[in-house]
Amino acid sequence: MQLSEILKPEAVKVISAASSKKRLLHDLGDLAASAYGVDASKAVDALMERESLGPTGVGHGVALPHARLADVDEVRGVFILLEKPVDFNAVDRQPVDVVFGLFAPEEAGVEHLKALALVSRTLREASICKKLRANTAPQTLYTILTEGQTVQAA
Repeated sequence: MQLSEILKPEAVKVISAASSKKRLLHDLGDLAASAYGVDASKAVDALMERESLGPTGVGHGVALPHARLADVDEVRGVFILLEKPVDFNAVDRQPVDVVFGLFAPEEAGVEHLKALALVSRTLREASICKKLRANTAPQTLYTILTEGQTVQAA
């Protein structure tokens, strides 16, 4: 599995600021709706339900919110770079500015976990996060996110 298989260029966005974690989850739902045609309110509800189990802010300014949705047929990703970080109740208590949301079918088991692991591995790389934070063009961000796999696979 590669990020280019779960993330479309039109599912990458830069937002100047989100007023709160809840607002950011709404932005993720809206982006999933426009890129993949999912129901935005169901996406937001699913993300909020998942967050109630424990925050998905993994540290170093990165969050990986994820949820399962009935109207998704395969794992789909959305990416938001925030120009102004937002408090996300991350494990290291640092605000978040790099956010990769994942939506999986309700019955997806291993595929959802594989996608989550892939995104986590990618965004654990400090050099990739540094490049992401240094760019504000969505197409460039998409390239940074998806080119890593090509180099690793070669």
